[in-house]
Amino acid sequence: MMIQKKYKINRVQIRTLDMLRLQLIPFLLFILPLVTCPTWGQLGKKKQLTPSDYHLWGELQFDKLAADGKWASYRMGYQSGEDTLFVRNTESLKTYAFPAANNTAFSGNKWFACQIDQELRLLNLITGKLETIADVSQYAFSADASKLVLLKKPNTGESTLVIRQPEGNVIEKINGVSYFKISPTAKELVYSENRDNKNAVGLLSLGKVCRNTFIIKNSDANFHDFTWQDSGRAFAFFSRSAPDAPIDGIFYYNLDNKTVLSLDPKTQSGFPTDANIVNNSSYRLSISDDLQKVFFAIKSDPTQQQTKTDSDVELWNGNAKWIYPMQQKWGQFQEYPHLAVWYPMEHRFEPISTTALPKVILTGNQQYAILSNPQDYEPQFEYEGPRDYYIVDLATGEKNLLLRKHSTYSSDILPSPCGKYITYFKEKNWWVYDIATKTHTNITLNVMEKFEGKIQKLYDDSAFGNPGWSNNDNEILIYDQFDIWAIKPDGTSYKRLTHGREKQIQFRIPQTYNGVGLKENFDGWKSNFINLEKELVLKAEGSDGQSGYFKWKSGYEEKPIVYGPHHIDQFTYSEKEQNFIYQEQNFDRSPQLMFQKGTVTPKLLFQSNPHQKKYSWGKSELIEYRNSKGIHLKGALFYPADYNPQKKYPMIVHIYEKQSNELHHYVNPSQFTEDGFNATAFTTQGYFVLYPDIQLEIGNPGIAAADCVVSATKEIISRGLVNPEKIGLIGHSFGGYETSFIITQTGLFAAAVAGAGITDINSFYLTVGWDTGKPDMWRFQNLQWQMNKSPFEDPQAFNRNSPVVGADKITTPLLLWAGKEDRHVDWHQSVEFYLALRRLNKKHMMLLYPNERHAIMKQTNQKDLFERVQQWFRYYLKDELPSSWISQGIK
Repeated sequence: MMIQKKYKINRVQIRTLDMLRLQLIPFLLFILPLVTCPTWGQLGKKKQLTPSDYHLWGELQFDKLAADGKWASYRMGYQSGEDTLFVRNTESLKTYAFPAANNTAFSGNKWFACQIDQELRLLNLITGKLETIADVSQYAFSADASKLVLLKKPNTGESTLVIRQPEGNVIEKINGVSYFKISPTAKELVYSENRDNKNAVGLLSLGKVCRNTFIIKNSDANFHDFTWQDSGRAFAFFSRSAPDAPIDGIFYYNLDNKTVLSLDPKTQSGFPTDANIVNNSSYRLSISDDLQKVFFAIKSDPTQQQTKTDSDVELWNGNAKWIYPMQQKWGQFQEYPHLAVWYPMEHRFEPISTTALPKVILTGNQQYAILSNPQDYEPQFEYEGPRDYYIVDLATGEKNLLLRKHSTYSSDILPSPCGKYITYFKEKNWWVYDIATKTHTNITLNVMEKFEGKIQKLYDDSAFGNPGWSNNDNEILIYDQFDIWAIKPDGTSYKRLTHGREKQIQFRIPQTYNGVGLKENFDGWKSNFINLEKELVLKAEGSDGQSGYFKWKSGYEEKPIVYGPHHIDQFTYSEKEQNFIYQEQNFDRSPQLMFQKGTVTPKLLFQSNPHQKKYSWGKSELIEYRNSKGIHLKGALFYPADYNPQKKYPMIVHIYEKQSNELHHYVNPSQFTEDGFNATAFTTQGYFVLYPDIQLEIGNPGIAAADCVVSATKEIISRGLVNPEKIGLIGHSFGGYETSFIITQTGLFAAAVAGAGITDINSFYLTVGWDTGKPDMWRFQNLQWQMNKSPFEDPQAFNRNSPVVGADKITTPLLLWAGKEDRHVDWHQSVEFYLALRRLNKKHMMLLYPNERHAIMKQTNQKDLFERVQQWFRYYLKDELPSSWISQGIK
């Protein structure tokens, strides 16, 4: 239910900037002094930030680091859509700009390329020469950077595959090429060609001498969706009789034995007569590591489905596994694609997943499938119920029960890369199943640490995680709250790799670092090997709000690369050159890219939004407090710009659940937010802003939230920073529920804003989440509301935590808002509370936005909500004259 703010970045046609070829453009001559001058904006009185200035702010996004670490690319994106890609030298800071560019690549130590629509910009990083190449739909570099491959598709005329040196000399041209796919090694590419109404598939070597081999020639079929095996030793593709026709075959080519094999569903033994091959994003065409199997999706032919009745009535069966909308959205297993396998060398086909067992994960060596059915234990009332898991030998078809009534947290079941084991989390411990011996072992039974805890907001405790396996499946890596453990798959030995508990630092292996991390495995996940013999880079987050990255090596204590009181992310490491680049930010310092070479002190590579220095700004502070039960909690406190300790300020308390980790996050000022709230906007307008952490309690979500929020607010009051009579409360979604409930428990807040919240948990228990099709009662089990019982079992608990029940006690003026197309939280919940407050003659107003859902997405409505929230708090917390809509609505 948490909404992440995203800017919509549009391509902008700015052709006048093509003169970037040899030197920095005047725009950069203006920008660079702002980036590099440390005293900018420090002379004279700083300006007060106003909404008319917000458009100046942009979002920084790191893109790529060249292999030698001498160049980096990054973007600045603006809410107007006028985004720009920059390429900067990490030593000289020489910079090139490419407005609206995407699809970037560094090649070798000499070349950089990007696309702006159908134009390729090719930059020689040594000479600064910039070439613009028109009509390019695809491009790629060879592995040694000696060749540039271009697919040119002009608006009129024939498309052409061009292989040339990056400097310009054309090596080869192939006319009629519609698509190509370069191999993972970038040493070969496969392409489809059409000449004289005949189609062909070619294989082109990108070695010292280009060699072109036709795999298929003079065919009437169309060929597409080329897929390479991960090592680049084979590829597969689909065929169709016409571009829009159904897929009618699969072709497979092995580069080692130079054989091409095909599957024809009409003649293939065992292929279902009522099914077709389909191109499906979940079950993509792929080739096994041993080159013996091709996986793809099949789907029942819709013409074979049962004829529907004339009536469009919805039959909601009281005994159904899933209610009607959920069944329509997720449960039509007979109509969904299923995974199948083809053995090209054996000319054999086998279905893998079925209507009875529709969900599938493959083991690491793709020799076995793990199958399940999410409806096994339905009806039940969790978000997703447990299920039985079966393991199937793809070679023999032998099926055995793997796990009975097991949790469906997908990342808690992880096959080992070599295919020897399957790990899973059960009964607060990690277990390993040995496929060869068919045995289960609790590998953490003797490890005296907890391996589960609070991971996701509003969700119950779950496993801290399993990032993968060491080489040859020797050890599985497992997280506890702070550290990384390596444990033998038979549980005979274990060791803690890091010392996070002593330092109160949580260490994790970055998911995107050098290919490490979990990857999609059909309906589950798989991991690469993590080499514990090599040096690793670890992400670190301290209990005190600090963050950064450490180096780890077996036998040595982890050492910081960069670590401090900042939010640090987007870390990229050039292992060969020992270069690092990362993004660093604080609430009062806009994100900046820092570059470090070896052990040399890091230097500023790029500072986003340097104009911030001209404006007054707030600061952040980590606070600690205890609720009434003595539980130790944290929060993030943001100070108003130009803070004067002699004054007492109004304060806005923003609530959800855990938010103290936002302590060092920079927030671009903006009127265009999805929930009407922007911390920077408030702090630059003279407010304190508080993000208190909330410790939820089983059976008392509202009461626990009120206890934590009131305790945190009183802690700030006790410090003499704020005016206790001028404190506002605001929340969206679950925070909207908490806001609505808290004001029934206390008169501490002078005004409140609740967005898209649940206000009557009794009635909401019996609603449907139309975005998922699921009954909303799952929220009240172990997740979110954590009631663990139904209102029929414990009506008192539902009543004492329901805002509408306590509406008569409210003294705080409340502004409600919701989108009238909200399919996540029924917007009638806001209407229900509005009517209750109206009946009780309370000061309140409601904003309903037509054609908006759970979050406000249209910019006109975003601005409207932002301004009304500002006006609401200015009236109640700053005693300013009310806007007309307020004075007319509450008099």
